[in-house]
This record gives sequence, structure tokens and C-alpha cells, in this order.
Amino acid sequence: MTRALFSALLLCATAWAQPLPIRGIHLAAPMPDEIPLAERFIKEALPKEGVNTLVLEINYRYQFARHPEVADARPLSPDDLKRLADAARAAGVRLIPMINLLGHQSWAKTTFGLLRAHPEFDETQGKYPGNEGIYCRSYCPLHPEVHGVLFDLMDEIAEATQADAFHVGMDEVFLLGEDDCPRCKGKNKAELFAGEVQALRDHLARSNRAMWMWGDRLLDGETTGIGKWEAAVNGTAPALHSIPKDVVICDWHYDAAQPTAPHFALEGFNVVSSPWRKPSVALRQLDLIRLTRANSTPAVAARLQGMLHTTWVGFGAFARAYFGEEIRNVQAVESVTTFRELFRELRKQP
Repeated sequence: MTRALFSALLLCATAWAQPLPIRGIHLAAPMPDEIPLAERFIKEALPKEGVNTLVLEINYRYQFARHPEVADARPLSPDDLKRLADAARAAGVRLIPMINLLGHQSWAKTTFGLLRAHPEFDETQGKYPGNEGIYCRSYCPLHPEVHGVLFDLMDEIAEATQADAFHVGMDEVFLLGEDDCPRCKGKNKAELFAGEVQALRDHLARSNRAMWMWGDRLLDGETTGIGKWEAAVNGTAPALHSIPKDVVICDWHYDAAQPTAPHFALEGFNVVSSPWRKPSVALRQLDLIRLTRANSTPAVAARLQGMLHTTWVGFGAFARAYFGEEIRNVQAVESVTTFRELFRELRKQP
């Protein structure tokens, strides 16, 4: 064996032996009356399970000072958010706030704060009354005034939490480059998506904050056979080759452990795998992370950063299920079971 080969193998083994840098959980922001429960969960459960990262999806549920018109129902106050950030720091947990941007600007018949207050930003303004016939609304990334508002919202939440990173969502974007939009009509959808990633990333970089995002729109759903939900079939996938490599990709798959985290790492991105409520899928995703780290160059191994468990049942429901105070919410119980099994395995070995 040559000295160079031996050194490479030693580096790979060292990377394998190191604990995964990111052992995270994604939760929706609690309701104002759930703040004490949330503080308890953050301080007691997260250190016990070995969680070191909390992605807190706030969206427009905050009492924004700069744009109060976008606040959704039951918003958190600045004091509420400070209490959550303080709890995370006390628990040794990195808090990364999140607003889901570009897509997911509505759900069912409800249009969320940004487009409710600023319908002029809508990619399909005046269409789909009651949100009938679409999955979720999107804002137009080329509207000349949209980023002025978005950057204010991002900055306000990031400053309130003293965060060093920000999650911008950007999953399941189906309305983009629509013929109904006078600015986006006829534009290349991959270029539109990449341009929005670049704009958000560049803004965060000016305050030395890293950007996190979901990875589904950067995967080719047809070539991979993954389909239109956990990957894209509307032409956005080539954006992967045009976005900055310092963006952290959260690679979510819920029904099968797709081998896409290694793909993102090979393309030069730091990546975390994100399961939901199937323990077998979560454990196989962890296996893929570990196996690739053990059999890759040090550069690729280092990019496979770890796991980010998702919940999708509300902070209160998840915390109550974790503490055994809620047994009837099936999805909460399933997600808690997956969370416990995943982090039990994470604690065994790097």
C-alpha cells in the first residue's frame, strides 16, 4: 500500500469516526400559549436526545415591527421568540429560524400573510379564487418590491433570535414562471429558481448568516423516478448547477431512503437527511450517510453533515406526544417514535 493511499484511507476512517456535526429537529413555531411547553421541551428533551440544532418554522406568525401587515393569526411576540431563543442557548442547541419562501404562500383556502397583505406579489394574481385548483400559491421572484419586504422579515427574525443561519424553505414550488405573470412568463424555470436562491443567499451572506433550504426542487423527478413531490418535474432541477455551494441542503424523503444525500454531497453541497414518521426510512437514511462518509474522500465525507428530523404536527402536539401527554394524534406519535429511534441510533455511534 502506498503512503498516499494509506493517508487517504486514514482520513476517511477519521471522518467516519467523528460524530455527525448536525443532529437536528424541525418544528413549527409554538402557539403563544404553548411557550412554557416549548421551553420545557427544548431544555429537557433536546439535550436528553442529543439534539444540537433546532430549525424553527415561524413563517408569518410573528409580530413584525417593520411590516406588521403580514402577521398571521396568533403571532409570537418578541418576548415569546426571545424566550425560545434563550431556552435553545441554555440547552446548547443552535436555533435556526425559518420562513418558507417562494412557494407555500397558502394552504387550502387560507392565503398567508405576505400575499394576503401584498396581493401584488402573487405569481398568479387574480387567479384561483379561494385557492381552488392549486396546491399552494407562490410569490413572483421578479417583482421589483418583493425582496425589500422579505429581507426585512428575514432580518427581523434573525436578529430577534441572534441566529447565524436561516432556513428559507423553498420546497414543493409548483407555480413558477407562469404565463399569468407578466414578469415571469416564458422565463426558464431553473433560472428563476436559481435566481431566487442566489438573491436570498446573497442577502443572508451580507450579515454572515448561512442559508438552509429544502432540496426537492433541485432533484430531477423524472430521471430519478422519485416524482413531483420529493423531486421536481417542472424544470427546476438544473438550478442545482447554478446556486452557491455554501447553501445547506435539507434532503427530505419520507417513504423510502432515496440515495440523494450522497448526490448533493458529490455536487459540492453540505447536506442533511430529513425523515418524518417511518423509523425504518429514518434509519436507512442514517445508514446512507454513514456508509457514504466511510467510503468517500474526506471532502465528500465532510459534506454529509447529519440528520434533520421533521415533525409536521405542530410544536405543541409533538411535545405533548413526546412527554406522553398525547396519544390520540397518530401522526404525532409516529413522528415521536421515529425521532426517538433515530436519535437512539445517533447516540450509539457517530
